[in-house]
Amino acid sequence: GIFAQLIDDIAGKTILAAGSDDKSIKASKANKVDQAKAVGKLIGEKATAAGISAVAFDRNGYLYHGRIKSLAEGAREAGLKF
Repeated sequence: GIFAQLIDDIAGKTILAAGSDDKSIKASKANKVDQAKAVGKLIGEKATAAGISAVAFDRNGYLYHGRIKSLAEGAREAGLKF
């Protein structure tokens, strides 16, 4: 699956998480790139609702294309800034 987390590096704790196992994303039967965008939008919406507007985007060594790029674009569309 495709997952995204917002982590407080100082406290070492996950603040928010979203993944392609979410009911709304799973039901869509979308391809992996579209699922990644939906996960990005979901994490962006959750962050905005929690009062978080900007984060550092850690690709964990992955190149910025495909699912990684799509997830970032979805999060930006939801208002999250990197």
